[in-house]
Amino acid sequence: MSDIKLLQGDCLELMKNIPNNTIDLTVTSPPYDNIRTYNGNISQWNFEKFQDIAKELYRITKDGGVVVWIVNDGTINGSETGTSFKQALYFKGVGFRLHDTMIWKKESFSFPESVRYPQIFEYMFILSKGKNKTYNPIKDRKNKKAGTKLCGTDRLADGTFKVRYERESDKGGVKPFGVRFNVWEIPSEKANKTGHPAVFPVRLAQDHIISWSNEGDTVLDCFMGSGSTGIAAANCNRNFIGMELNEEYFKIAKDRIEHQQKFPEMPYKKPSNDGVKHKRLF
Repeated sequence: MSDIKLLQGDCLELMKNIPNNTIDLTVTSPPYDNIRTYNGNISQWNFEKFQDIAKELYRITKDGGVVVWIVNDGTINGSETGTSFKQALYFKGVGFRLHDTMIWKKESFSFPESVRYPQIFEYMFILSKGKNKTYNPIKDRKNKKAGTKLCGTDRLADGTFKVRYERESDKGGVKPFGVRFNVWEIPSEKANKTGHPAVFPVRLAQDHIISWSNEGDTVLDCFMGSGSTGIAAANCNRNFIGMELNEEYFKIAKDRIEHQQKFPEMPYKKPSNDGVKHKRLF
């Protein structure tokens, strides 16, 4: 059974109690500029605070460990702040590698504006401490050419192609499902009845946990919010450390995680190559 530790308080102070090089994976979503007020706690969030947290995350992350930083930008006086990019560059400055810039594509938008196209995505920065030690690719992208053969080709001077070789691994034809791309289309929580203003999709957290960690690893969420990452960690047989500043949100997260541990809807299934989407409905 997963070891779950839930801590209420300022994550910057709480992380100072975690020894060096002990966290395998962090999956978290910090406050987005001034988009949400979070019961007034947003006043404590600024770039200086972020810098200190970034340094702590680097210290406590294992060599080869990963931080998944899901973030978006506010718009002030008609201009996006660019805070997400500033944060990504700062992470690189403290020692992380920017392993990938992924996109979380939502199914709808919330705040249409008359002067720009509606925004339906958020950034997911995949930051690794050195070379990432774990990568379990989810293979649920249906291949249009399933069953056909793949051949290497050379392009000739007249623009035509000449078959050069047939890959040994493809002798049986293209597999029915391939590795998912780095743009993930995952619905946001439509029916939010938790009391938290920005509930994180459990499936999104779970798919990152599958991708960048293994069973028995320790997953951290330093901005736990409603506890979605904790639910996903428990589902995936990972240990979990969750931190939340707001007392009300901490109770929401605690109740959700404990309920999920007692009444799981279905057993967790390991990733496979058969195209099964590893998700649960919550």
